[in-house]
Amino acid sequence: MITTTGLTKVYPSRGREVTALDGVDLHVREGEVYGVIGQSGAGKSSLIRCVNLLERPTAGTVTVDGQDLTALAGRGRRAGKELRQARSRIGMVFQHFNLLSSRTVQDNVELPLEILGVSGQERSRKALELLDLVGLADKARAYPAQLSGGQKQRVGIARALAGDPKVLLSDEATSALDPETTRSILQLLRDLNRQLGLTVLLITHEMDVVKTICDSAALMKKGRIVESGTVSELLATPGSELAQELFPVGGQASGPGRTVIDVTFHGEAATQPVISQLSRTYNIDISILGAAMDTVAGKQIGRMRIELPGRYEENVVPVGFLREQGLQVEVVDGPANVPAQTAAALVKEGAK
Repeated sequence: MITTTGLTKVYPSRGREVTALDGVDLHVREGEVYGVIGQSGAGKSSLIRCVNLLERPTAGTVTVDGQDLTALAGRGRRAGKELRQARSRIGMVFQHFNLLSSRTVQDNVELPLEILGVSGQERSRKALELLDLVGLADKARAYPAQLSGGQKQRVGIARALAGDPKVLLSDEATSALDPETTRSILQLLRDLNRQLGLTVLLITHEMDVVKTICDSAALMKKGRIVESGTVSELLATPGSELAQELFPVGGQASGPGRTVIDVTFHGEAATQPVISQLSRTYNIDISILGAAMDTVAGKQIGRMRIELPGRYEENVVPVGFLREQGLQVEVVDGPANVPAQTAAALVKEGAK
């Protein structure tokens, strides 16, 4: 649904150039919630503003729903009209709401429809329908100053949906809200994603946002995407920075001659007593050094750091047992990891 190829954005600054985006390749599939996370200055906001061409890329392409938007930019009156039409199918939710204080809630939602030339009666019908969808049907005649932060953001979301978009872009939409309100707005975005079939691309610096609603995620640093994939893929990738940030676990070996491993649980394995089975099967004492578990995109996922007695060479069979249960295992303190096939063979040998 959204694809960027070689996307580059360079800003002039006091006689020099600042590269905000440095060849970004991004692919967001239709119907998914995709989170782009990174620290301030990583290029996240420049990316999302280039996706709907609020910022014109210096180089590269942006394709939304099969249409190359960059090909329409600056190509004459007809192309400009096509670009405006394409933008109308892309909703945008801003961090600071951007509501007009002199307009009522209903009038704020109607604004994009006015720009599109929709008749007054149809505008009113559509705006009231959208306010009901975001849970603000009783606030239609209120003004922004009379609303809480969460209610203002719901108005912003309703306004973003006015043009019946296929794509919804969210630029730090929850960063100005308290934790409880953040959860309600994220749940609303997920509900809209499912009810309307919306593809949602959201920018955030909060790991909890990714953990709560994202199907896929990308980590940005210095204008580049350094890691991306579905959340489950990332959690199963050894050395993944995003996995470490989503489910941080710590702890060091209690002494020499011990093996420390990180175990990632997802799917059915997350609810199985695998560690106790390991202890009973091989008659070993296992120390849990750290653990983190939560629900991601409706699925229970977790990571655990455990310590096994003995050197790694003495624990190849127990490690193979964990892998055979469908768990991702990464050695933290010990020699380089052995191939999964070797471990599986050793498990069978040890079982004889």
